[in-house]
Amino acid sequence: MASFTLMFLFAILLILFPSSSSAIDTINGSQSLPDGTTLVSKDGAFEMGFFSPSNSNTTTNRYLGIWYKSISVKTVVWVANREKPVKDNSSKLSISTQGKLVILSKNNTIVWSANSTEETHAMSPIVQLLDSGNLVLRDEKDTDSENYLWQSFDYPCDTFLPGMKIGWNLKTGLNRRLTAWKNWDDPSPGDLIWGMMLGNTPELVMWKGSSEYYRSGPWNGVRFNGKTTPIFNLELQTTLEEVYYTYNLGNNSLITRVVLNQSLYSRQRYNWIEENQTWRLYSSVPRDNCDNYNLCGPYGNCIVSESPPCQCLTGFKPKSVQNYEALDWSQGCVLSEPWSCGVRKKDGFKKFSGLKMPDTTRTWVDGNLTLEECKAKCLQNCSCTAYANLYITGDGNGCIMWFGDLLDLRVASVPGQDLYIRMVASETGGHKKVVALAVVIPVILVVFVIVFIFTYLYWRKKKVRENASEEKKEEDREEDLDLPFFDFATIVCATNDFSSDKRLGQGGFGPVYKGTLEDGQEIAAKRLSNNTGQGIKEFKNEVILCAKLQHRNLVKVLGCSIQGEEKVLIYEYMPNKSLDSFLFDSSKSGLLSWSKRFNIIFGIARGLLYLHQDSRLRIIHRDMKVSNILLDSELNPKISDFGVARMVNGNQTEGNTKMVVGTYGYMAPEYAIDGLFSVKSDVYSFGILLLEIVSGKKNRGIFFPDHGFNLLGHAWRLWKKGTPMELIDATLGDTFNISEVLRCIHVGLLCVQLHPEDRPNMASVIFMLSSENTLPQPKEPGFLIERMKIAGESSTSNEIKTSTNELTVTLLEAR
Repeated sequence: MASFTLMFLFAILLILFPSSSSAIDTINGSQSLPDGTTLVSKDGAFEMGFFSPSNSNTTTNRYLGIWYKSISVKTVVWVANREKPVKDNSSKLSISTQGKLVILSKNNTIVWSANSTEETHAMSPIVQLLDSGNLVLRDEKDTDSENYLWQSFDYPCDTFLPGMKIGWNLKTGLNRRLTAWKNWDDPSPGDLIWGMMLGNTPELVMWKGSSEYYRSGPWNGVRFNGKTTPIFNLELQTTLEEVYYTYNLGNNSLITRVVLNQSLYSRQRYNWIEENQTWRLYSSVPRDNCDNYNLCGPYGNCIVSESPPCQCLTGFKPKSVQNYEALDWSQGCVLSEPWSCGVRKKDGFKKFSGLKMPDTTRTWVDGNLTLEECKAKCLQNCSCTAYANLYITGDGNGCIMWFGDLLDLRVASVPGQDLYIRMVASETGGHKKVVALAVVIPVILVVFVIVFIFTYLYWRKKKVRENASEEKKEEDREEDLDLPFFDFATIVCATNDFSSDKRLGQGGFGPVYKGTLEDGQEIAAKRLSNNTGQGIKEFKNEVILCAKLQHRNLVKVLGCSIQGEEKVLIYEYMPNKSLDSFLFDSSKSGLLSWSKRFNIIFGIARGLLYLHQDSRLRIIHRDMKVSNILLDSELNPKISDFGVARMVNGNQTEGNTKMVVGTYGYMAPEYAIDGLFSVKSDVYSFGILLLEIVSGKKNRGIFFPDHGFNLLGHAWRLWKKGTPMELIDATLGDTFNISEVLRCIHVGLLCVQLHPEDRPNMASVIFMLSSENTLPQPKEPGFLIERMKIAGESSTSNEIKTSTNELTVTLLEAR
């Protein structure tokens, strides 16, 4: 009898506490899911429960989320209460008496309730975690497998899973869109949003707050015009009730996810690599600068392989030549010759191939018209500026017409469509008389020109020889200076004759002054010093490079000025000067919160990645340091001073020099000793810079009294002791994210390893900083500098010992 009683009690416990038995995927209205228990989908792919983003059970913020169960790296794909974290471990998930999904606190107060656009009247509601990762609320007695009362797929967070929908339910007004986490350990919504923009031709759009940041291009019947994902089955559904985009896997064994990343301001697709037990980045948008919305302005075509990337379409000219030459493309282009609507044979259409279709906000579509019918309809409407096939299926069908300026044009990175843009008939090649004259007149002129040339050449030959030397000098002076020229007197006036009170600091090979142009624009003018033999070479180098490089984390060069021996570079003015003016100033360092420092680290990393890999040129900076990182009004970083930077060709990533230039304390060992520079020597400098940002201390000129090491040696010593937290700048107090700071220190030490092949490249650095994957252990750094007191000498007389694992440097010149 006693045995029977025990078995009965055990059965009751299994009913009341299902988590104590084998994994379950469902709870009903009489059950709950307390913190510490989980639901697991039937196939074991996904798990749901309460968690803390930092993987610490002591963290006060607890969230209800869904993550992958079947992989080794805990990756959260959905969070319920992302704006309302629970402050202890006593909450639970339940179904309310009204049939809604709720999170209750320890006193049964509702902390979070599932949104719903429809009333639920289920007699037997249950909550189930499906194999797709979708959490659903349904009636247990309803046999329709997809007749859900509520589902998490309708309220996505930052992750887009196969089978999920992005878009609108037109019947209920539900807008399914992704919103990034604020940062890696804060699931609350950031300002990066990705969703469907409704219109005649729906598009996927990414917003930064309320500003459009990236768009996919219109749907062309197969995919969105500006993007492609060949291993996925893409689908756009447009009905009277719904407009949405979804994707399914061609290979069901593949584990994939799309994530909106606030730190990198991008949408990234990851595939799980079982062999390496890691997520691998498959694709990312924006892919390059040309993906930034409307970078080149109206009728400006963005060509990522060109420098500068923005060019007016054939038949158009810059609206403001001065702004265009200053690399300000916002005003875009206008027709070289305006067309006259309604005037017979005065206007037509020119075909442009391989373009991403323009912004479709102001368009008209008809899926039944042919391309010729589309052309005729556009020609009849004086507001129509362009037309194209709506779909690429078959030989092309349907009609889309644009009204107003054409925005956000670029050469497509995937096969583009043909776009027909309205312009004067002479530009379209449609006016037969113009074509005839274009052939006849040159033939008549050729005979005259030949006779004239032979007569003229002999007379001109002597004159040419006399002027050759002067022309050669002028060519040498202006060779490759592909930037707007400023009159030197204008710069003198703007800087009050380079007054000392206008001086901002010392740049590479010259001082930098603040100036104000006549139109009120503030500038920074770097005046090349005359007492350095290397100056003109480095000046030209900086002008050429800066004219060809465009990135939000690189300082923008507005132009240059040359008059006699005077040579000046004109930059955009950075009101917060350089990073070292904050970082190493005790009165200002407190203004650099950890979030600002982390943003600066990421910005520098993005700028270096652009230089090393994403720009048409491959650039090795060779002088990365805190004083070469300028800060704008919002403390966003911009890399400056390209005086000693080097271009490399094609796939080249390294070079050799007999003259080592740079700054002691940031130079990689192989560069300082053997003159070998590469992208990995820039990575070494970035690692030093990263450690300085974390610690608030200089690597050069400061030695820690308890052991005599410089900052790098100090950081390595703390790492080996297992106390890297002691490196963190005391001015941060306790306002920083522990895991984030430790990851930065770890990445910094990986960047400063002795051998270049051991260091990560900048793409890997960005991935490591933005992921939670396990990182490799760093090896001993190069240049561990120790100051050792010699017996019998005063504290001011010391020996400096520089070690690079068997290598010793006796003298380095700093500039």
